[in-house]
Amino acid sequence: MSKGTWDIIRSKYVASAVRADQYPHDKMIEAAFIGRSNVGKSSLINSLCRRNGLARVSATPGKTQTINFYELEAKRVSEGLDERAKFYLVDLPGYGFARTNRNNKEQWSGFISKYLSESENLGLVCQLIDIRHKPMDSDLECYHWLKSCGLKVQIVLTKADKLSKSAAMAQRALFIREMGLSNQNIIAYSSTQHTTRGELIGRIMDVLAADAAVEE
Repeated sequence: MSKGTWDIIRSKYVASAVRADQYPHDKMIEAAFIGRSNVGKSSLINSLCRRNGLARVSATPGKTQTINFYELEAKRVSEGLDERAKFYLVDLPGYGFARTNRNNKEQWSGFISKYLSESENLGLVCQLIDIRHKPMDSDLECYHWLKSCGLKVQIVLTKADKLSKSAAMAQRALFIREMGLSNQNIIAYSSTQHTTRGELIGRIMDVLAADAAVEE
């Protein structure tokens, strides 16, 4: 019997942190989400978890100023039996902050880079980029820095519903060329239509399971 598809069935807020001693004490595999301010990260997290208000959506870019941990439980039917797994979804502050001073930028970038480069539980980074634009310098710098740290990166093109299907496909092809991506490393997503929700959950779970560290 073939294995079914993963779905997120439970989600809850756990903690906010700016230092390692504020991270959750129990060790679970983590999938971190990062992107430019106003890329639609909170909306995507709420869509992924099917829970409005889990991550706070704001019209003010750079609203997320802490590392926020959410505990997620996923489920699929495997060989007639329920298979379940838990992991942390980690919501990181956006880069390219619109309204803050230089000292805050340096402080935020410091604790974000410390988490990304030193977390022992980080299995995947989902980097969110607005599909309507070509990759910005900050997007490329972030991607190459993540790869230089040896991290697995999934590019998620947000706001796919803002473009026609053909325009979205053309933009996806542009990102693949400019960033040297494979088809498995990039996905387009609409938080209003929940387009490719199941596919993104599946990709996240595949990577986390490959690390053999998913809590079942």
